[in-house]
Amino acid sequence: MVHAFLHVLVPGVVALLFYRPRWRRTWLILAAALLLDVDHVLATPMFDAGRCSINYHPLHTYWAMGNYGFMLFPPITRVWAVGFLLHMVLDYAECWQLGIIWPQ
Repeated sequence: MVHAFLHVLVPGVVALLFYRPRWRRTWLILAAALLLDVDHVLATPMFDAGRCSINYHPLHTYWAMGNYGFMLFPPITRVWAVGFLLHMVLDYAECWQLGIIWPQ
């Protein structure tokens, strides 16, 4: 539950710190990065508390993260890219809590 709360709180903090003039709109976009979790429906079981999502789900692979990195360059996709990468960092932190340092 804390993990889900962080997916809303951390984007809010980032929006306030770096996008203050339009922080509400930016917060919504950053928090919308939760849409990446739609790929969890492809897994069986859909939710497993002991599973690290990094490099397991299609939108959580290292290849996908590389694409999110490239999305940082065009200004039109930059905020989405920041949201997607924040999502990956938060999911990676959850892997660390599970004792998985380098997800395979």
